[in-house]
Amino acid sequence: QVQLVESGGGLVQAGGSLRLSCVASGSIFAINAMGWYRQAPGKQRELVAKLTSDGRYNYADSVKGRFTFSRAMAKNTVYLQMNSLKPEDTAVYYCNADITSTSQDAYGMDYWGKGTPVTVSS
Repeated sequence: QVQLVESGGGLVQAGGSLRLSCVASGSIFAINAMGWYRQAPGKQRELVAKLTSDGRYNYADSVKGRFTFSRAMAKNTVYLQMNSLKPEDTAVYYCNADITSTSQDAYGMDYWGKGTPVTVSS
């Protein structure tokens, strides 16, 4: 089994910053991709930032220049540094990962964390 645990969410004023963390643990042979998604009340879950299997970073247009995705893969950990936060960034932020559990597995599986809430006040 694999677990993803997010932390770092909270309440912040507009213009402020937060740093989210996501730690993957459990049966991990390889982490193929990891990313951050968010879901605001009444809206669909959307991609925020993603590190793809070929090492590319993809960002949603709405967060480019404000959010930075980074990783510490030796620790199976990724971060999302969020600067210049806006009220429209308010959402529950979820960590997502494609993880291969053993060397015998041909493909990875998709895992989600339980989310960490971010509230940006105006």
